[in-house]
Formats: sequence, C-alpha cells, structure tokens
Amino acid sequence: MTIAAPALTHWSRAPLLPPDDAFYRTPPDLAELAPGTVVRTRPVELALFGLVPQRITAWQLLYRTCDLDGEPEVAVTTVLLPWGADPTRPRPLVSFQCAIDAVAPQCFPSYALRRGAKTAGSIAPLELPIIAMALRQGWAVSVPDHEGLGGRFGAAREPGYRALDGIRAALGFAPLGLSAAAAVALWGYSGGGLATAWAAELAAEYAPELNIVGAAAGSPVGNPAAAFVRLNGGWFAGFPAAFVAGLRRAYPELDAVLSAHLDATYRALLGEAEERTTFALLWRFARRDVARHLREGMAGLLAEPELRRILADIEPGTRAPAAPLLVVQGVRDEVIAVADIDGHVARYRAAGATVEYLRVRRGSHLPLEFLVVPVVLDWLSDRFAGRPVRPGTSTVVSVARSAAALHAHLDFLVLVARMVAGRPVSGTEIGETVSNIINP
Repeated sequence: MTIAAPALTHWSRAPLLPPDDAFYRTPPDLAELAPGTVVRTRPVELALFGLVPQRITAWQLLYRTCDLDGEPEVAVTTVLLPWGADPTRPRPLVSFQCAIDAVAPQCFPSYALRRGAKTAGSIAPLELPIIAMALRQGWAVSVPDHEGLGGRFGAAREPGYRALDGIRAALGFAPLGLSAAAAVALWGYSGGGLATAWAAELAAEYAPELNIVGAAAGSPVGNPAAAFVRLNGGWFAGFPAAFVAGLRRAYPELDAVLSAHLDATYRALLGEAEERTTFALLWRFARRDVARHLREGMAGLLAEPELRRILADIEPGTRAPAAPLLVVQGVRDEVIAVADIDGHVARYRAAGATVEYLRVRRGSHLPLEFLVVPVVLDWLSDRFAGRPVRPGTSTVVSVARSAAALHAHLDFLVLVARMVAGRPVSGTEIGETVSNIINP
C-alpha cells in the first residue's frame, strides 16, 4: 500500500523536523502491513551541509518496521541513485547506516541530508561524500533512520530491523528499478557500524529473502557497557550521555534506576542531551564525570539488576551473521577501544561467522572513517562480484600509503570538490577526472 502525499512532494528550503512533519505520521492500519511495506513516498533534494544543492536523485520512503519488542512502527529511509542513472540497469544496493550518535531529530539522516536543514553538529552531513562514493560506483543506496522516530540510540536489535525493512522498502520501490533478488551490502561506521552489526546478525532470521552478500562495519562499538565506563569523564563523555538518553527511551524501566541514583543536575543534563546534536553534546559534556552525580558511585549504578540486564541486551556479537563481514578498527582509537572490537570479532568467530578483520595502527576515530573508504569500496565490490572472502586478522600501519590508496583518496577529494561545486554525482566523470590529473 502506498498513501499518496501530493502536498509533501515539493522541494522545501526549510524542511520541518520529523516530529513536526506530516510525512512521518503513522497510518492507523500499520499493524496490518507486512514489514518493509512502503506507506508514503516523496522526492527530496539533498544538500551538502544543508547549503549546497546536490545533483543526486533521491526519495524518502516511510515504511513499516518494528521496535526491539516486535511492536509495529514506521521509519524513514532516504534512497538514492546516481544522477542520471538508468533505472532499468541492474545494480546492487548498499544500506548505509550513518553514525547518528545522538537522539535529537535534527541528527536523523532523513532531515540532516536535506536542502535547507540546520545541520550544525550533526554527523550525517559529514558522511554524505562517503555515500556519494558508493553512488559513484553505480550502486543504489538506502540511508535509514536506524534509531527510529524516537531517537532510541543504543537500543538492541531494532536498528537492524529498521535497516533491513528499509532494504525491503527500497527493493519494492519501483523508481529505483531494483530486482527483488538484487545483491545487497551493509555499511556503517561507529554508531553506524553498531547498527550495521545488528542488521547483519538479524538478517538470516528476520529477512531471509534478502540477498545480503556482505557487511562492512567500521569501529562498531563492540562493548557498549565498557565504552560507557571508559568514556565517562573524558573528552568524549557526550557519547555515554547520548547513549543513556536513548536507552531510557527504549527501556522505560531504566528511568526508575536513574532516578534512584542520579542527582537532579545530571537528570536535567540528560534532558539537554535529548535536544543537542552530536558535536554539541560532546562540547557540553566534555570532561563531565557522571560519578560526581551518583549517590552510590559508579559501582552502585552498575550493580543494579535492571541496568545489568539492559547492558547485556545491547551487546552485539551473540549471533553469527550469515553474510561475511569486514570489520575495521583503529588500534589507537581514542573513542572505541580496540580490545572491545577484538572481543566482538572473537564472539562472531566463535559463533561461526566469516570475518575479515583489519586493525589499523595509525588513524584516530573520525579520520579513519574516511581513510578506510577505498578499502571498504574494494571489499564490497568483491562481494558484489562474488569473489571469495579472505577471513583472518591483519594489522597494518596505515591504509593511506600505497599508490592505489593515494589514487583512491585523490578520487575522493575530486568528488568532494564536485559536490561543493554542485556538479552531478554520476560516477564516470569523476574517475576520468582523476585519471586526467594523474596522467595528464
């Protein structure tokens, strides 16, 4: 079923936030729809940081999915094609999970990627050039709001449900021209890597009809509980605050635990966390130690049975993904500990998963997301081509030293320059431009 929304299909230079936008409204008969059913569609105009219009063909799909308890809900994915792409040409689909890492609606990709959006402090606009690199390959891309309309950052399983149902919605959306049997890959980094891991774990059981050929998860958190303790009180203490703000939305029983342990000051700060973008959160909570606001200290909080149950629930790695995985992690990452990702990979392998694990000695957390783009693109290309995976663990000094890597990063910079200039993201011209620069 598709509900027409003619009043919502015009470009807008000042898009409404999701809570105020009628496009996001839940239809009354949602429970009667199959997961992945498209409820409402509209074309949208994307822009770099909300300002520079992008020549990328894009729509938004509102579709039926479910939360961690299996209750039906709606979510939105932004689906993309290269500019001028022939929709009759067979092509694979990449589901790209952004590192939303906040609960405020201005950080949702369906808002933050649009022209006119107020994107200051959101991560999704930074990732648009990475998404464009996938489009440059000629692939279709789905960018789901994997935290749902409630911004439930950190919740177990449901990011995977939303990503997988977004794939179902994209495959059934005729203007994309995708086959139901099209090869599909998953990709994400940091918070998006965690969502990618959930989707990979759940795919065989929840969406067995999807032809998922691989999943690339960069720095996928691994152990959220350990990350919470480690980041608390440091420069990245905003991430634990956002995590708690999201978890108490997904697990209402957490509120009673927090009320019993936290003082009024930190509870008010959590209210602020629900309204701030990712980088604004990091600024506001930098060096803030939650232990100063706990009546019984961190040990008392972590000893609460309800909290321990929630932390066990949100840890990924207990199911073996059926599709092969590429996991990439910085050895000296200042946000996500390499030991947590080592453990995540070990759990997958113990469960029978096929994992290619790349550990990189140089590259801090955010820069590494961009440095590994050529590696991920090559790996996904191999999966789409049906080439065999080479499982194992390798540790390298850098992913940016070889001639091939330098060529690929120059390719990326040319693409960014074209996006800044508002040129089409269509693929072949970019590659030809790079060749002309290197071989005049």
